[in-house]
Amino acid sequence: MSSDTIIDIDGLTVRYGRKTAVDNVSLNVPRGSVYALLGRNGAGKSSLVRCLLGQQNPAAGEIQLFGDDVWRRRAALMERVGVVSEDADAPPEMPVGALSGFCSRLYARWDDKLVADRLRRFAIAPQTRFGDLSKGQKKQVSLALALAMSPDLLVLDDPTLGLDVVARKSLFEEVITELADRGITVFVTTHDLGGIETLADRVGILKDGALILEEEMEALKSRFRRIRYPAAVARAVVSNFDEVEAPADAEVTPMTLEEIFIAVAGEGAES
Repeated sequence: MSSDTIIDIDGLTVRYGRKTAVDNVSLNVPRGSVYALLGRNGAGKSSLVRCLLGQQNPAAGEIQLFGDDVWRRRAALMERVGVVSEDADAPPEMPVGALSGFCSRLYARWDDKLVADRLRRFAIAPQTRFGDLSKGQKKQVSLALALAMSPDLLVLDDPTLGLDVVARKSLFEEVITELADRGITVFVTTHDLGGIETLADRVGILKDGALILEEEMEALKSRFRRIRYPAAVARAVVSNFDEVEAPADAEVTPMTLEEIFIAVAGEGAES
């Protein structure tokens, strides 16, 4: 594996009994990039993330983080990985400040000042009990803790799920700031396609456990177009626009990431 590759997933397969949740998936994430893994509920994203974090041993394949096998070297590797999970979780009675103090004993590169600065910016008092926080505030605290360990890799597992528009925007802006300041590599699963569209360098789409699409964001958006034929009152989506010569009277429009996702992984999309 290249020293510039942070995540290297090779032939990953996850099964639960007879059900295959992740089917022979291979991908890699370069240092300093943002990789967005997309998929509908049940597509296999959570299973892949659990394997990525060394929480689950796959049926086949392997995952390397920073050149080491994550299953065998999990304890050492997790020192370099910050995680914001779908459901922010901590003892509900514990004050946020105490939570930070507890985590600081676990990580050698912990930055107390970063947590304090973020809590102040988020207007969250250190003495506030975690259980008394709103869902958005819990995600903000989780992000502050994940970044305070000075990670080389940040894993965001559907971090904006259940948040309102303002909270989603705030969380992604915090991530963008950290990327600009520290060059952290990010691996994110999300349903917030509008929010991730301007952030991700590369995108992968899972459908029924299989990686059906995987490429650079800009390349993906440049080759998908919606073509409307006024005379026939019909529309078509093409995935190879650079090879297609549209009729002169056709109306050609670019597509958002959400529109591409629906075309590729929606109900009517081919498997």
